Amino acid sequence: MTISKGPQAFPRTEYLRRLDLVKAEMARRGVGVLVVSDQHNITYLTGYTARSAYVPQGLVVSSSQEEPIFILRRMDRPAAIYQCFMDQEKIVSYPEELIAHPELDGYDAIIDYLLDAGFSTSGIGIEQYNVSTPTFDKFRKRLAEAELVDFTKVVAWIRLVKSDLEIEVMREAAAIADAAIARAAEVIRPGVREADACSEIAATLIRGANGKPGTQLEPLTLCASPRTGTCHITWAEDVFRNGSQVNLEVAGARHGYASALMRTYSIGTPTDRLQRVHDIHLEGLEAALETARPGATCSDVANVFYRSIEKRGLKKESRCGYAQGIGWTEPTASLRDGDLTLLAPNMTFHLMLGNWIDDDFGYVISETFRVTEIGVDVLTSSPRKIFQLA
Repeated sequence: MTISKGPQAFPRTEYLRRLDLVKAEMARRGVGVLVVSDQHNITYLTGYTARSAYVPQGLVVSSSQEEPIFILRRMDRPAAIYQCFMDQEKIVSYPEELIAHPELDGYDAIIDYLLDAGFSTSGIGIEQYNVSTPTFDKFRKRLAEAELVDFTKVVAWIRLVKSDLEIEVMREAAAIADAAIARAAEVIRPGVREADACSEIAATLIRGANGKPGTQLEPLTLCASPRTGTCHITWAEDVFRNGSQVNLEVAGARHGYASALMRTYSIGTPTDRLQRVHDIHLEGLEAALETARPGATCSDVANVFYRSIEKRGLKKESRCGYAQGIGWTEPTASLRDGDLTLLAPNMTFHLMLGNWIDDDFGYVISETFRVTEIGVDVLTSSPRKIFQLA
């Protein structure tokens, strides 16, 4: 008895719409069949979110077939049947003997399929950045008569503009992030272990908001005094103290889509330095959001923020944010100086204004927003303040 298809995150028509966009780009580049290996692109095109990308797997998109073929490890086929929109015969497994084999792997199964299906002389798209050099060489040698076309980040750029259905899922994720920020304000107290506070925050990210659970747990970072100059570490084996500052970054997650949010907390009255840095960054955040609109560039948004804080005596070396959606960070547009990507309606970004000023001092604030026809719609809604805690 096989597993049945589960509830789908999006209707079938939405996945077919996305596939049509990819097939149009395939035609423009002379690609008859595309092998998608990036796990987030697979999620985008199928609904599959299981964490199996640590072994080879690939989605084969043919310009002549409505549904793609998903080739993956045998033990992961039931999850694909449950999550993917395609009929189950489109989900093909390869045997366990290809795992940790000294010479063969799952990509050999994908190449076998391409050969058996008659694609050996086609233009074949490969996400070259996402596979190792030996793997690409394997495609080139075994498909010697085919023209291999690098399709790196092409699907990711298509993902940049969201559908209204995707926006609603990101709005649900944003509400979960807001709930986690609020829960943090309830559990961060003097004498509480950082790990215990994070367990409550994580529980909220899973429990969700407005009846919508978090469907996976994205990494959360909590950097408390004296580690506020760090940015990508998790909780420490330590407790909060009177006078501690806490920088927190979370993301709500729904069906692979993330909406991120950062806020700063102070146990007791914030220091004069922290309050000043907050006020300056808040002014810059509001200026950046006012600048973001169709026709503006990513660079325009970033430079408005940079100029705003620099006239007050601060600098931020890192970018001001990035495209956001499936898998938290999308590897396309960045809110940074020199990125001339034009903003368009339903692009979504994490306006990430964390600023690590010294080795022992940093500050965070951010919002997730979508571009509208006339400006922005901020999906997250937590108060833009330093949360002062007793």
